[in-house]
Amino acid sequence: MANELQGKKVAILLAPAGTERVEFTEPKKAVEEAGAEVDVIGIQTGQAQTMNGDVEPAETFNVEKTFSEVSVSDYDGLIIPGGTVGADNLRGDPDAVAFIHGFFEAAKPVGVICHGPWTLVEAGVVEGRTLTSYPTLKTDIENAGGTWVDEEVVTDKGLVTSRNPNDLPAFCAKVVEEIAEGKHAEQSRSA
Repeated sequence: MANELQGKKVAILLAPAGTERVEFTEPKKAVEEAGAEVDVIGIQTGQAQTMNGDVEPAETFNVEKTFSEVSVSDYDGLIIPGGTVGADNLRGDPDAVAFIHGFFEAAKPVGVICHGPWTLVEAGVVEGRTLTSYPTLKTDIENAGGTWVDEEVVTDKGLVTSRNPNDLPAFCAKVVEEIAEGKHAEQSRSA
């Protein structure tokens, strides 16, 4: 498993503030340990404040590149952490939304956890998909044409979703697996 993602490059998003720390650090660590190179991408470069439980400030991490500096074609997969404020910041940024949408157009694997699916709703890629999220996003997902289920991890043709930090072990394992498999033609059906 240590080299499962050798030669793969993964983008992980980090909002300027409000991303849930463990939903950023654990998936990043998982794909790096599997051999992937990881770029931290955000709205602006520099330090970004993460949170514990949406309410307590946690560590800051460096955003290495902005959306204008990268292309979907640079990456083999995308990870979108949650955090209420972080996900809201990302879905409010047109460049972030376009970048996310591009992964679905390119049929590349995407892993999204907790409040992260708000970005998928904004990117218009939820219709006809089955996914999970933090429970309060159920109505948003259903209104966007998706099917919401209450499960630890849901995989739908290259899209991996989970509900909260408790689901991270299953989420991380599935994200590594889906990125290792490569493109999923069915991923583009919702783009």
